[in-house]
Amino acid sequence: MSLTDVIDGTREAVQADPHNAAVSFSVDHELAAGTATVVDVRVRDHAFTVDEPPALGGTDKAANPVEYALAALGSCQVITYQFWAARLGIQLDAVRVKVDGDLDLHGFFGFNEATRPGFSKVRVSVELEGPAGADRYEELRRAVDEHCPVLDLFRNETPVTTTIS
Repeated sequence: MSLTDVIDGTREAVQADPHNAAVSFSVDHELAAGTATVVDVRVRDHAFTVDEPPALGGTDKAANPVEYALAALGSCQVITYQFWAARLGIQLDAVRVKVDGDLDLHGFFGFNEATRPGFSKVRVSVELEGPAGADRYEELRRAVDEHCPVLDLFRNETPVTTTIS
């Protein structure tokens, strides 16, 4: 099934019933037995591990949460470029994305309560290859910037509630 087929099929389903546009995702996490930082994560039928590097008290068995956040952004960018290229009829031969983020550990460790614990700056570098002109790729960049769900998470405040049971 092509991306155009997915776009058309989704449009038809949403036009038939707007409730079809509402989706929900769920991820389960559990601290691995006998560890202080290794987290086992389950997403649908997939599993992966999260850890910290030794400098942050971990065993470096996997990427850490902020690295996964950057990976989520970069991955979403690549997918969203492909999706919007198909939607706009722009041929893409290759998409490469590099994401860098700056984080000040004063916030995470509570050394300075005025320092936020999250990223102070994130840089996304996109390299596109294909036969289209620069103006079409700029049109594509604008569409991706407007519609990438993970970029939206980085750019905008999202209501979050936490419950403890």
